[in-house]
Amino acid sequence: MTNLSTPYYLIDEKKLLKNLKIISHIRETSGAKSVLALKCFSTWCVFPLMQKYMDGTTSSSLFEARLGHEKFGKETHAFSVGYSRKDIIELAKFADKVIFNSVSQLNMFHKDVKGLKLGIRVNPGISYSHFDLANPARKYSRLGVIDKKEIEKIAPLVSGLMFHFNCENDDFANLAKSLDYIGEKYGSLLKKMEWISLGGGLFFTKGGYLVREFCAKLKDFAGKYGVQIYLEPGEAAITQCTELVTTVLDVVHNKMDIAIVDASIEPHMLDLLIYRQNAKIASPKSGPHKFIIAGCSCLAGDVFGTYGLKKKLKPGDEVRIADAAGYTMVKKNWFNGIQMPSIVVRRLDGKVEKIRKFTYEDFKYNLS
Repeated sequence: MTNLSTPYYLIDEKKLLKNLKIISHIRETSGAKSVLALKCFSTWCVFPLMQKYMDGTTSSSLFEARLGHEKFGKETHAFSVGYSRKDIIELAKFADKVIFNSVSQLNMFHKDVKGLKLGIRVNPGISYSHFDLANPARKYSRLGVIDKKEIEKIAPLVSGLMFHFNCENDDFANLAKSLDYIGEKYGSLLKKMEWISLGGGLFFTKGGYLVREFCAKLKDFAGKYGVQIYLEPGEAAITQCTELVTTVLDVVHNKMDIAIVDASIEPHMLDLLIYRQNAKIASPKSGPHKFIIAGCSCLAGDVFGTYGLKKKLKPGDEVRIADAAGYTMVKKNWFNGIQMPSIVVRRLDGKVEKIRKFTYEDFKYNLS
């Protein structure tokens, strides 16, 4: 890969396949279908591999839904916090399921999507999230319907319910307890439905997750209420499959050695900046040499983190930042006009493909 100029995102299909096989196993064992959450990952050059193991896509906007339909195929689930009539008319052309966030939106638009499977998002009042910013049941949350009586009134209009109440939940015991609660609170409603979505945020591809128990719980829940369960994996589908490959441009010193790389946290890994997290370093390996790794933008806080590295960094050295796919590539932007990382894929056969290189023209026409 010496002919590749940094920065670039490197997607490794072998690493991606590990997650996909778990997803496929869960379907075979529990009966639960999985649709890819495009809000997390929508890099469609690897969709041909993903569609072999997943059942379709789910979206948060008209454009995402259209992309899922055009580039992934299979089932196309459409959700939005707020649809316009124009959105609904377009969605009716290709969506399989349209999920509304509120009773008012359902009442407003259900006749425009007549013949499609309709659903409504429920806010069960419980959640699992490490961040208030991503907590679906946070105070004053606008996500989903809280009043059970409202849902009961419109139940004849829908065939399914969405319960998206998790964010990076790797605790099976917590999920099992939550499903029991949902069953107790909404059981009579569930028995009137054909399907339910448990949303995303379930980290069942994390090492050590109790997959067998997870499958058994899903199968039992689906059988008890007579529903098809859908999962909406985003991070779980693509975790640990992508690196952001960078080159050290300079090393400066201000009480500590600071390596400046040809990438930046704000335009290239904005999710970490938003949640105030440090990046994970894939290489160099850890060791005794302490370095701050920082980006090349003008933002004072453009810092990936502080690390102990096996080697002292110098200009020209390569630094690889791990786990750069989920909620990362979808948020990339042209802040400071910094070179956008190319998109590169290492295929299952080991062949490396440069899928796209971004140019000045892309930057120029990003706005007007």
